Amino acid sequence: MRLEIDIRKTLQSGDRRFELEAAFSSQDDLTVVFGASGSGKSLTIQAIAGLVTPERGRIAVDGAALFDAGQRINLPARKRGVGYLFQDYALFPHLTVRENIGYPLKKYLYFNLLSDARQEVTEIMESFEITHLAASYPAELSGGQKQRVALARAMIKKPSILLLDEPFSALDSMLRHRMRMELLEIRQRFGVPLVVITHDPADVEVFGDTLVVFANGRVEEVSSRKKLTVPQDEDGWRTKVCWRAQWKKENLAAQRLVPASGI
Repeated sequence: MRLEIDIRKTLQSGDRRFELEAAFSSQDDLTVVFGASGSGKSLTIQAIAGLVTPERGRIAVDGAALFDAGQRINLPARKRGVGYLFQDYALFPHLTVRENIGYPLKKYLYFNLLSDARQEVTEIMESFEITHLAASYPAELSGGQKQRVALARAMIKKPSILLLDEPFSALDSMLRHRMRMELLEIRQRFGVPLVVITHDPADVEVFGDTLVVFANGRVEEVSSRKKLTVPQDEDGWRTKVCWRAQWKKENLAAQRLVPASGI
């Protein structure tokens, strides 16, 4: 998979202004977009998914343009072949698990699924081992179960790429580890590339074959695990990100303690 991003987007709210200038590419099937909250990570993958329209630039997957301002290409979200897992899973509370998963296959808002679509839902529930939850509602599910349902819904249309926005932030530490391993297994089973947004260094260690670091609406660094020149560097992959996050935190704290006079 080759993902190419080069976009510009400005958000204005009162006196507040945020400018996104995101440019990076990845040829790996596991890409992590890492950075602090408000750095532009979510805005970037929302643009990939077609939920946000950039003002300028281009987005392409395997050479096919999803968005190109110069050529006036802007495919609607439903035609991009992109799966999206929202941070809060965005399950419909009034629909059962079966209905939530099948929702992307509905041709008309008020019509039931055709028999072929119903069979697809059954098969993907079996694949995610959630068949026993088919008649349950989101409020009755645990965090891990909600995530499996949301993943099944994202995968039901066989996307060419799957975008995940902080997929483990709502889970406890033990469940996070298990779900990371399950997500890797799902990626391999379905053969779908992943782009994972996170500010957790543990996600970088697991999913970061390509690491894209965001800060203040810009891409600060792009690095590839496959291009590490020294084997020992592999051990420092997570440490590098931990150090960066900790240094910024300590530096910010130190700045707050410095008197205005600079003395």
